[in-house]
Amino acid sequence: MADPGMSVAPYWELTFDADGDVDGPERDRLLAGVTARGVRDLIVFAHGWNNDRSGATRLYSAFFAPVPRLAPTARIGYVGVVWPSMRFSDEPIPDFPRPTAAEPVPRPALDKDTRHALLETFPGRATVVDRLARILNQHPREEAGLEEFGRLVRLLVEVVPPGPQGLFAADTEAEGVPQSEPGIFSRPTADVCAEFAQALARLEAPEGRESFSLPNPWDGAKELLRQATYYAMKRRAGTVGERGLGPAVGRLAQAAPDLRIHLVGHSFGGRLVSFALRGLPAGVRAVKSVTLLQGAFSHYAFAARLPDDPRAGGVLQGQEHRIDGPLVCCHSSFDSALGTFYPLASRMADDDRSVLGVDVGAVLGARWGAMGHDGVQAVPGTRACTLAAALGAPLPASGCVNVDASDVVRRGGPPSGAHSDIVHPELARLVLAAGRVR
Repeated sequence: MADPGMSVAPYWELTFDADGDVDGPERDRLLAGVTARGVRDLIVFAHGWNNDRSGATRLYSAFFAPVPRLAPTARIGYVGVVWPSMRFSDEPIPDFPRPTAAEPVPRPALDKDTRHALLETFPGRATVVDRLARILNQHPREEAGLEEFGRLVRLLVEVVPPGPQGLFAADTEAEGVPQSEPGIFSRPTADVCAEFAQALARLEAPEGRESFSLPNPWDGAKELLRQATYYAMKRRAGTVGERGLGPAVGRLAQAAPDLRIHLVGHSFGGRLVSFALRGLPAGVRAVKSVTLLQGAFSHYAFAARLPDDPRAGGVLQGQEHRIDGPLVCCHSSFDSALGTFYPLASRMADDDRSVLGVDVGAVLGARWGAMGHDGVQAVPGTRACTLAAALGAPLPASGCVNVDASDVVRRGGPPSGAHSDIVHPELARLVLAAGRVR
């Protein structure tokens, strides 16, 4: 159904719950509408960790706005995927100012908007959220306070059986066995929080100035909660992609055999659309391109073998071949959410290396790096280029393509940096170029 506030038409939404179940009436309107409106190219965009529908639709409207001008004769339809995710309200999003001034909240306390987001995203955990907020406000001196905080964080994001989400947390597997949980859930909370605090201090320090004081672990406690929440959203994104969006794309291909579908995902939305490939019914070749904008999942997810472990590979290995076109991965060196905090949070439970006092990227980035930081890795034949080069010549017709978008994806402050700086006409042009939409 068209949204009166949307910049483009025809536009539909597809809403999924945390287990990947789709809103049936919305899906049926989409299936009927693409044929009735004569749509040839359908751009399907999945948001990242926005908290609600309004935030997602504002993103879609802004991103899609230049498309009709860029492809004036193309018969394009638009879909916004809505799935239950969240972001912390202290994360700045370029081009989307907050409607009212934010209440000043000293680090590491939780503001009321973030508390509300946690309650909405993790229903039934109100007692846990309230206790987490109180501990962050008080930050007791005793180490037992930090350990209680860590225990509550784990309780907040744990999967409640018998739902399917526990099957979708891993990005890599060894001999068919998914990787273990990140060390943030098993290592001493004080150590983890100290590492996050040091990383925050480096991001916030003036250029070239280094602090030689030991970090206060409580300065990293909120970051532990943020990263644990992101881990839960990463798990949820895989669930929604494989169990929800993939089958929905299959239904679309059946209802409109000539429809060309282009999947776009930001942050964990990139993980969602990538897992949708794994959920496609056999023989479906309707997906003509996939564009990942600052994808928040392992850069080895599509690898058949990991460079440091020949027994292990990505959980999406070979899935790029389900695309009848290229997999385009945008990355930016200004994305500190993925360049700094993602590798810290993604380190596995059996990796006991400390990164206090050393360069996070140098120590952990190669092994635990993210798509949106340095692109697809360890997939033979992957090509790389700048954004200007990608827009100046035809993109490859298949395979993986890494596009350095640092020239435009560069705005944003700590802790996430430019992670959400994706509303640019150049990136809309890239989506059209990847799908050969004319």
